[in-house]
This record gives sequence, C-alpha cells and structure tokens, in this order.
Amino acid sequence: RRRGGVDMATEGDVELELETETSGPERPPEKPRKHDSGAADLERVTDYAEEKEIQSSNLETAMSVIGDRRSREQKAKQEREKELAKVTIKKEDLELIMTEMEISRAAAERSLREHMGNVVEALIALTN
Repeated sequence: RRRGGVDMATEGDVELELETETSGPERPPEKPRKHDSGAADLERVTDYAEEKEIQSSNLETAMSVIGDRRSREQKAKQEREKELAKVTIKKEDLELIMTEMEISRAAAERSLREHMGNVVEALIALTN
C-alpha cells in the first residue's frame, strides 16, 4: 500500500522491519551501561568476603591445633609433677643444697626430686 510516495506497512510488516533493523550488521555497538561497574565491585566484595572466611577458618584450625598442643603439654607437665612428688628426699640433703647453693627451699627441693634424691647429681646440675 502506498500513500503519497510513502510505503504503508501492515502490522506484520512493521515487526519484520524492526527485526531487520536490530539484527543488521550496521547495528551500533552497545553502550556500556551505567551500572555494569557495580557487578565488578560486587565481585571484588564477594572475593574479599570469601578470602576472609578462608582466613578465619585457617585461624580457627590453627588455634585448635595450638590449644590441643597446649593441653597436651599441660597434661604432660602435671604427670611430671606427680612423678616428682613421689620421689623421696632427705631433709638433710635439702638443707645442704639450700645452704651451699644459697637458693630457696622450693628450688632445692625441685632439683633434688629431678635427680631422684641424689644430692651429688642435684648439686652438679645446680652448678652448671
């Protein structure tokens, strides 16, 4: 149909005409959208959050390992103290070490117990 030199299109023709315009090779390149940079920012935030989660889980793992090690060391220390408490020491030996080395009663007793009550070994260890 034609009116005054202008082609009149039917409704179906208009759709075809639009499709050809949008899919043609002369289609202008898409302009970058204003809010596309937000996706990159969101990606960075997500990466940061994931990295933080990984670091915190590594920290929790490390802390539990350290906690386990400390509890084992504490338990071993308590066992050692129990063993040392069983060692019998002579009062004279204790007093000899205290006076000769000029140390406290607790330090002298500890040294004697560590050397199974042997006054000579305790004195040698204290002098070295």
